[in-house]
Amino acid sequence: MHSLFYVLFHPLNTLNLWLEDDPNASIVDVLYLFTTFSAFGIWLVFDRYQKAVNSAVPFHHPAPEAADPSWDSRVIPNANLRSHLQMPDLLPLQFGGGGREYITCFDPANNLHLTSALADDARSIEAKIKRAKNAQIKWCETSFGERRRVMRSLLKWLVENQELCARVACRDSGKTMIDAALGEILSTCSKLEWLINHGERALRTETRYSNLMMSYKKSQVIYEPKGVVAAIVSWNYPLHNAWSPIIASIFAGNAIVLKASEHVIWSTEWFVGAIHKCLEVLGYDADIVQTVCCWPDQAEALTKSPFIKHITFIGSEEIGRKVAMAATEHLTPVTLELGGKDPAIILPDTDLQKWSSIWMRGIFQNSGQNCIGIERLIVHSKQYDELFDILTDRVAKLRFGSVLAPTREGYINTVDCGSMISNDRFNVLEDLIFKAQEDGARVDVGGKELLHTSCQGKSFFQATVVGDAKPNSRIAQVELFAPIALLIRYDDIDEAITIANGTRYGLGASVFGPHQDLCIEVAKELHCGMVSVNDFGVYYLNQDLPFGGTKSSGYGRFGGSEGLRALTNPKAIVTDRWPSFVQTTIPKVLDYPIRSLVRSWDFIHGLTMLLYADGYRARFNGLLQLTKASR
Repeated sequence: MHSLFYVLFHPLNTLNLWLEDDPNASIVDVLYLFTTFSAFGIWLVFDRYQKAVNSAVPFHHPAPEAADPSWDSRVIPNANLRSHLQMPDLLPLQFGGGGREYITCFDPANNLHLTSALADDARSIEAKIKRAKNAQIKWCETSFGERRRVMRSLLKWLVENQELCARVACRDSGKTMIDAALGEILSTCSKLEWLINHGERALRTETRYSNLMMSYKKSQVIYEPKGVVAAIVSWNYPLHNAWSPIIASIFAGNAIVLKASEHVIWSTEWFVGAIHKCLEVLGYDADIVQTVCCWPDQAEALTKSPFIKHITFIGSEEIGRKVAMAATEHLTPVTLELGGKDPAIILPDTDLQKWSSIWMRGIFQNSGQNCIGIERLIVHSKQYDELFDILTDRVAKLRFGSVLAPTREGYINTVDCGSMISNDRFNVLEDLIFKAQEDGARVDVGGKELLHTSCQGKSFFQATVVGDAKPNSRIAQVELFAPIALLIRYDDIDEAITIANGTRYGLGASVFGPHQDLCIEVAKELHCGMVSVNDFGVYYLNQDLPFGGTKSSGYGRFGGSEGLRALTNPKAIVTDRWPSFVQTTIPKVLDYPIRSLVRSWDFIHGLTMLLYADGYRARFNGLLQLTKASR
């Protein structure tokens, strides 16, 4: 340590040693000091240059008026996506007919009219695909450094405007600010950070291993942009579900056409508008990102387009199958993330109080509208009664409402759960719960639509606990996507695994228990794409991990290197390692026209023995045969 300090401070101590009357003066000390300060100056210049060309660029994206908690609008009775057909005055003033369709956008928690959006038809969808295709030609030439700067700028903007973004998501989907922060903001920031820090590593040209026969060759894989890709996404997380495929696609060098859900087109357009603004400020063509919103009968203009080179779909199994079938028109590759019936296995002797808060969040996050939400709690019979009591007590205290409904205290209402996106499935949910009760299930809390006293929206469903559900009952087999806790008993761990694997789905899962080694053993037995041990859904916050499922939960992955590479065309390139010295030639014994079939066969046989035979003696015999045949 003393030597280190001496090296650092020695030049300062010798500043006066080069004077003529100093016998210890040394030109080396002067050069040492000059070199040190010169290097430091060069580093400062380089660092400032790097910051100038790589740092985040601020940009402004105006806030929509409806994000303000004091904003007011017309209340739509029994609001739905086609309310404009019953109330033509909801249409924009410039509406001129022409056969075009519209979509009514509204706040599902308060039934406040947001806007009436013009739905895309086949012609407008084709035009947007063409604009994306033309813009991608130049975008694909950008460097990873330039793309990282876009990601940094978006991350900076998102962090600085997170409250505004959360309010926009709440207004369009009815969720709470906390649900928006967890599912929209944190997950999107995690994705952006991963792309900034590791995206280039995933797409960088790779050198692959070779073998003895190809030792004089160099084998590489490059990841080329596909061109124009598409994403068809669900409504439950309007910010994240829009940004996630967009930022991955453009980082890989593609242009993208995003088909937003009809339920959240108002917020999606605004969220994508921020990306457009960022691209424009940085000098890039914003046409590389296109937004489409259409009714289902027009969607094939996107899924059957010959210019779309990959489709990412997030949604229901029913629609996912239709997308996959349409994509066969041009053999377009598809990544499907469909429904789930995620189990949480609670192993014997688990501390129920310790983990009950995680289970509550896993079940009731986003009012249960979460693709990796906990849909089944599989608990040992000895602990069933205790868990049922814990959940019914906590669920009975949950408060529903709108965080954007005006109050004396301000816009942040003290609510735990927001509304669902619509009430379209309430009859189905109530029927499932009723039939479960007929089959012996116990429902002490909830079970039906919630008629809210202060919010005018009709999309609230009571927080529900269904106990003693049968593993093969309908309610335990279909995805509920609702604020419903479902408890199933088991008597031994093998039975618990069988129950967990006993549905058509296989997206995510959780295992809880006092012994992590046993939890891991159980996790390995589950038929799914992702498992959390003593936690819920954390595999999505680590964006280095692939995300996706098995069975009827879909195929393919997004997230991680696997997801990013799925948006590229992997191309293998083989070159000569030493082209001036060694290149491929055809031995005379194999050259056309072949002179002797016997000698040609002996040559190939000997070569195979030399390269792959088991044991050195056999390989040496192959060498002898090869030498003999080549004479």
